[in-house]
This record gives sequence, structure tokens and C-alpha cells, in this order.
Amino acid sequence: MAASTAVRPADLTVDAATLIRDIEQYLADQAPRTAHPLVTKTTDQLIAEALQQPAVETVTAAPELAVPARWWRIIPDWALAITPARRLHGAGRPITVTQHLQLTALVIEQYGHHRGGLRSLSGRRCILGAQAVLYRLGYGDEETAQAAGQQMQNVLRRRGINEPYHRWNDRPERCAGDALQLIREAINASNG
Repeated sequence: MAASTAVRPADLTVDAATLIRDIEQYLADQAPRTAHPLVTKTTDQLIAEALQQPAVETVTAAPELAVPARWWRIIPDWALAITPARRLHGAGRPITVTQHLQLTALVIEQYGHHRGGLRSLSGRRCILGAQAVLYRLGYGDEETAQAAGQQMQNVLRRRGINEPYHRWNDRPERCAGDALQLIREAINASNG
């Protein structure tokens, strides 16, 4: 049986700006909608106001994002978490476990898949490395990332695999398709 190898994306010019734009587009598409475009409050807020109850706390929009330079893709991950990087690109924005998983897949699709470490010198990411990008840029928190990891671990257990998902990712036969399939199965499990 021939071993699969990771295929390097044809276009490695994707930079952090593209990733941030795609993350923000995804999150905007997930935002609650109002009944009419001129209505600026959610239905829950309008009902609470009508009943003179305190408004239901809603998640505030992310700060305006500045486009990072291309070199952000290859600088060390710890640098993503320092000010102003985190403040500019997510700033602790809460996301769900499902959103975290979907955005993890997006990072791998945008940057490419890597085995044997969190990232390659060119910026490709393993599953755990993709999760680290999201966390360090301020999308979600450590608990969200851990819950997403647990969802992937549960998928592997159902397959009869007991090794941690990050070690599973690092096996020589693992490719981007395998990693993305695991993430998508975890998404389906978290929705079902």
C-alpha cells in the first residue's frame, strides 16, 4: 500500500490578510439576523425592551480588523498573541466549538497541511497548529480549543484509534485530506 504524502498547495501566496478576511466573513455569515434590515436589535432585545426587562446580553461585534503583512504567516506563533496582534485580529472574540472546528479547517485549507510539528517554515499548519493560530489571534479561548480537540478525539475513538489527534496528524501517511476529513466529522458530531 502506497503511503500518502501531503500535497503542497499550488498557491502558497495566501497570507494572514486572506485568512482574517475569510474568518470574519464566516463569522459575519453566522451572526444573528434581524427581521428587517432597518431593525438594529434582535428579536430577543425587542421583546425584553417591550416587557421592560433588562436586555439579553449579546455578543458584541469584533473590532475593526487591520490587514496583517504577509510575514505574519511565518513569524513564530507566540508573536501572534502579543499586543497589538491579538487586539487587531480577534481580541478575544467568542466562537462556538463548531465555528472553531470550521475555522481550523479554513486555516489548513488556506495555509496548507503540515506533519511533524505545529508549523513548517513556510507556514503550513498541522491541526493543533491551526488551532493555535485561531487562539493566538483571539478567536475563541483555550476552553473552546480544548472542546474542539475533544470532538476530534471522540471521532478517532469511534474509529478505534486511541492515540491523541495531534500524534495521529503527525503520522507519515497523513495528508491534508485526512486531517480535513477528521475535522469535518468532528463538526458533524458537534452539530448532531
